[in-house]
Amino acid sequence: MKEKFSVKTIVAVGIGAAVFVILGRFAVIPTGIPNTNLETAYPFLALMSVLFGPVAGGLIGLIGHTIKDVTTYGAWWSWIISSGIIGVIFGVAGRKINLEDGVFGKKEIIAFNIWQVIGNLVVWAGIAPLLDVLIYSEPANKVFVQGLVAAGANIVSVGIIATLLMTAYAKTRTPKGSLKKG
Repeated sequence: MKEKFSVKTIVAVGIGAAVFVILGRFAVIPTGIPNTNLETAYPFLALMSVLFGPVAGGLIGLIGHTIKDVTTYGAWWSWIISSGIIGVIFGVAGRKINLEDGVFGKKEIIAFNIWQVIGNLVVWAGIAPLLDVLIYSEPANKVFVQGLVAAGANIVSVGIIATLLMTAYAKTRTPKGSLKKG
């Protein structure tokens, strides 16, 4: 499933981007740092990336974030690019996770969360602020504070919400080789 870019994956990208926009617009909690929120879109992006792979995850992040920005205050490319990158990272992290066969135990939870913590730190505390400085000439001290807060918020939201989403999804699947009917 994750290796093919099928019609099902293309549909998942479209629906995933739409849900990303809705969550990004209407299901956020302000952090107190300007333009930096605790997002529910990233746990959903993690689920979709694990299910459909890194290319789909990257596209959902890029398309969803672009539409969200364009329909609010205008495209902020440094963070749009970063959303695509984190979608790819979630998808790569998910290559060893088989949610479709109902596999998401302690080992997979720990491995995914190690990946997501490192990915969120690299992307939101490193890449996004660096691109802010390079593209928009933003003050480094401001954007690196925003990036650290975003990284922390995303680590928490993905760690809790995405883990719950993936656990719930895996429980709906029939394990491969099971005698249980699906």
